[in-house]
Amino acid sequence: MPLLRHEIGDVLRDVRQLQGRTLREVSHDARVSLGYLSEVERGQKEASSELLASICQALDIPLSYLLREVSDRLVEQEGMVVPDTLPDDLTDPSLGSLAGR
Repeated sequence: MPLLRHEIGDVLRDVRQLQGRTLREVSHDARVSLGYLSEVERGQKEASSELLASICQALDIPLSYLLREVSDRLVEQEGMVVPDTLPDDLTDPSLGSLAGR
């Protein structure tokens, strides 16, 4: 079973390396210690939402991009198929408040 913190770390490392940036540069811009950022990238630490937002800002990517990439990787690892649209039973107006969300 894949761990969320491992996937988050992998995506952050991939983005950083694609940008040609060092851990030191990103840790400075994100205002987090180099050691802690390294542990996050290696999946050894669970990053708070505030820290993830700061790292994403330092990498100049939206937090939603990080979460989507992580989600896509988890779906692939779990061998699931995620539909592009909601099933009809979830959009049925007779369901009341569930359908209106």
